[in-house]
Amino acid sequence: MRAVLGRRLFYPYKNELHVSTKDGRLVLEGDWGPPPDSGVQWPPFRNFGDGFYTYQLLLDLKVEKGMAIRTEPHPRFYSDRTDTVPIAVPALVRNWWPMVFFCVFKAPAEGRTHIFRPNEPFAQIIVIPEEASFELEPMSEDEAAERELQARRIYANRPKLSAGTEWTSSTDTVFDGTYRHLHRAAKDKARQE
Repeated sequence: MRAVLGRRLFYPYKNELHVSTKDGRLVLEGDWGPPPDSGVQWPPFRNFGDGFYTYQLLLDLKVEKGMAIRTEPHPRFYSDRTDTVPIAVPALVRNWWPMVFFCVFKAPAEGRTHIFRPNEPFAQIIVIPEEASFELEPMSEDEAAERELQARRIYANRPKLSAGTEWTSSTDTVFDGTYRHLHRAAKDKARQE
């Protein structure tokens, strides 16, 4: 199952890049070959202080006024049990910034290795408002009661809503596709309105 908000950024090179921390120093290991004739920074990865490294993406994106691009770790980072998925540092790039993008990554812990593999996503970008234009406020009693009623309806109908989608984790937690089914129904309803 895949849940991605925004656009994934894929590693475009044919050879893997291994980024490790050994004896407190960042080590970048990859076969880059000769630099391109275009004169771009080569290799496109650089040490960036003691605990970070950068990747010059050669990507130029512009969004509408009032919007920004946020870079963040690819969702697979959160479920990776091998500690090999690169950790993109979240950044907010506003629409007035005219420079080609680079991405900052947190260096792996001592003895660990991040691996960039051909055609594998390493980060994602999402487009969001530059400034949040909302404030949190308490729900009214009527709103809280309506949400409670909705929750009870879902609970009462969960066997029907989750039919054929249940699975049990290794810790005996039962999961199902109820949320996914309701999300699909909400999107269909919104299209009809």
